Amino acid sequence: MSVLRSGSPYRSPRSRALVAGALLATVSLVGLPGTAGAAARHRAPEPTHPAQDWAGSQIAKHEGRGGPLPPLPSLTASVEGVDVSSHNGSVAWSTLWNSGVKFAYVKATESTSYTNPSFAQQYNGSYDVGMIRGAYHFATPDTSSGAAQANYFVDHGGGWSKDGRTLPGALDMEYNPYGSTCYGLSATGLVNWMKDWFATYKARTGRDAVVYTSTSWWKQCTGNSGAFGAINPLWVPRYGSSVGELPGGWGFHTIWQYTSTGATVGDHNRFNGAYDRLQALADG
Repeated sequence: MSVLRSGSPYRSPRSRALVAGALLATVSLVGLPGTAGAAARHRAPEPTHPAQDWAGSQIAKHEGRGGPLPPLPSLTASVEGVDVSSHNGSVAWSTLWNSGVKFAYVKATESTSYTNPSFAQQYNGSYDVGMIRGAYHFATPDTSSGAAQANYFVDHGGGWSKDGRTLPGALDMEYNPYGSTCYGLSATGLVNWMKDWFATYKARTGRDAVVYTSTSWWKQCTGNSGAFGAINPLWVPRYGSSVGELPGGWGFHTIWQYTSTGATVGDHNRFNGAYDRLQALADG
């Protein structure tokens, strides 16, 4: 017959179950090494100066502003466009329209904490003068998941409607303005983050999003991945007389951001095709 001695650690079956349940709950809250809980503890802080970050803001800093502008193409070869963000403030859309600009991309969001305070004037204003327009998201892959940022984007202006004048959303992947060039992620980690973002965006809108990225950053941070070229249209920045080498996976570009010092707003783009092809991209 067993004897329970004073100070023995005996607990009844019910007590042991309660303790085990409490421990399990604690583990689920803090996470185990390698789990989402552990990953969340290593997230970077939210952006500190998102109003200073726009499509190409880091390209000019890291790759330069390039040489002379390319010659003006025929109207059947390309369509002139611009991209804007809060740093542009209230945009003179009529001036741009009268100069031949026919489409625009507008920054809507960054991470899951920032929305462009000038978004309404820029997104609606471009539409009101007759332009085809779309929204883009400035990615910070070290602050939250791709899915979280895609949902935030769609919920704050990045959606799509089949009205013939709304372009699919765009994901801006470029040099980190806040730290490590590649956001502290491996090439595989960045590719998987983008897959998460794109899949979530398509589930929400039915569209495959555009990706904005430079060839140099893409090579350095994704290992020149070819994972997206067959699906996601490419918007590539290169400030000079030609579009140059493209990132891995793409045989052609859809949009070329050819200068950061253009008239009225700085960033100017050329759609690679005639106006009816731009309309087709908007139509889906």
